[in-house]
Amino acid sequence: MTEEPTSGRRARGGGGAARRAERTAVSVETAKYIERNVPNYEVLDEAALDMIERNAETVLAEIGVNFVDNPAALQRWRDAGAEIEGERVRIPRGLARKLCSTAPSSFTQHARNPERNVVIGGKNLVLAPVYGPPFVRDAEGGRRYATMADFEKFVKLGYMSKWLHHSGGTVCEPTDVPVNKRHLDMLLAHMVLSDKPFMGSVTEPSRAKDSVEMCEILFGKDFVRDNTVMTSLININSPLTFDSIMMGALEIFAEHNQASIISPFIVGGAMAPVSVAGTLTQVMAEVLAGVAYSQLVRPGAPVIFGAFVTSIDMNSGAPTFGTPEASHITYGAGQLARRLGLPYRSAGSFCGSKLPDAQAAYETSNSLQMGLLSGVNFMLHACGWLEGGLVASFEKFVMDADQLGTLHHFARGVDLSENGQAMDAIAEVGPGGHFLGCAHTQANFKAAFWRSDLFDYKPFETWDEEGARDTQTLASARVKKMVDTYVQPPLDPEIEARLRAYVVDKKASMPDSFM
Repeated sequence: MTEEPTSGRRARGGGGAARRAERTAVSVETAKYIERNVPNYEVLDEAALDMIERNAETVLAEIGVNFVDNPAALQRWRDAGAEIEGERVRIPRGLARKLCSTAPSSFTQHARNPERNVVIGGKNLVLAPVYGPPFVRDAEGGRRYATMADFEKFVKLGYMSKWLHHSGGTVCEPTDVPVNKRHLDMLLAHMVLSDKPFMGSVTEPSRAKDSVEMCEILFGKDFVRDNTVMTSLININSPLTFDSIMMGALEIFAEHNQASIISPFIVGGAMAPVSVAGTLTQVMAEVLAGVAYSQLVRPGAPVIFGAFVTSIDMNSGAPTFGTPEASHITYGAGQLARRLGLPYRSAGSFCGSKLPDAQAAYETSNSLQMGLLSGVNFMLHACGWLEGGLVASFEKFVMDADQLGTLHHFARGVDLSENGQAMDAIAEVGPGGHFLGCAHTQANFKAAFWRSDLFDYKPFETWDEEGARDTQTLASARVKKMVDTYVQPPLDPEIEARLRAYVVDKKASMPDSFM
């Protein structure tokens, strides 16, 4: 359904109109993905890691995992040497780990603007927004079902956010568009309204194929064949179940050299044991099986070790976030991912609060710092998450996106250069002086300290005269300002026209379905 370019080079954003647009476009600053210069925090010693991996191998060999409604997957496993009983797959010790060895330890996801390419793996951290909420919230309209207009607004905010490296995927679920067609509108928004990397659709294998075909229009078919241009979320139905929808999408992405996040969906006490070690054992077993399967489909296909982790309140059954147990699991899973030599996805701006309030701030802060120090390479849900993931909040989106700047600055580590040691400043000021006017301060003050673009640092009297605005009020004003100053990044008009025609034709080829 796509026209194949004559070479393997990336499809150009060319044409006279596109070049003129590029010269006159407003430049939106985006910080490069984080490159850590601080150590990872490790909670488990080698003996504990050995035990967890040994227990995970026992789970795979003796208990097994289910591959549901997927005869082709069962045959792949049978051919690889696994024991098949019905839909149960028992994987001999060592087999899954051996298969995982062909997965790359890092890979580049290309953006349509090459300056926004990201490298996922190693010491890097790529930040992407919230994913999946059916509801949105803002200060004016309150909580409501999400629409396509809301989705496009989030994509614009993501594009305008300096500290966010990735446009994400289903930033909210636009319920005013039929289920079988909304992925087309969402992909089009990411491709046209932003030039940052984005995620593909996984809700049905045919939608994953649509994602690939739209990327072939945007980047060129040969470029997509040889490069990774999408990272997509493949959730495992914990415990130990791999359904045909998710695995079907994984198969499409792996076959086309596109990246998948193999991510158990862990709610401790419901979908995994209540203990940290037990949960880590299950996470390791599920990821081993999922990554191994991706390599059965295509050795060398890029994959990410995922771990979405929360627990439940044993009184209400509600999910809880920012807890010590979640931290232990996230840190431990990071160690297991590094042990496998795989990029790691976890953490985010997690909270259970209904509003962007103090609870949201505490829980989010715990979760973000945990993600940085656990060695996460791809952080989905880095901004905008509210109410246990049911809600994408516009105000919290910009509040979180602002705070992601602290992760960038902390990850730089401590400057021990001659300038960082500041001996000249100490000598100049001497006992009893102050550093405000010294040469070192004058040379460094602009970049010395991270400063929020959102928080209010004014004296009380000024703050009070300006309306005593709280953080949510400030965030609401910032959302409006960012949307009002948004300028669409330039895109070759011919490519955009082909993308829009693809979406129109695809929608016309099927009746609406809201199921």
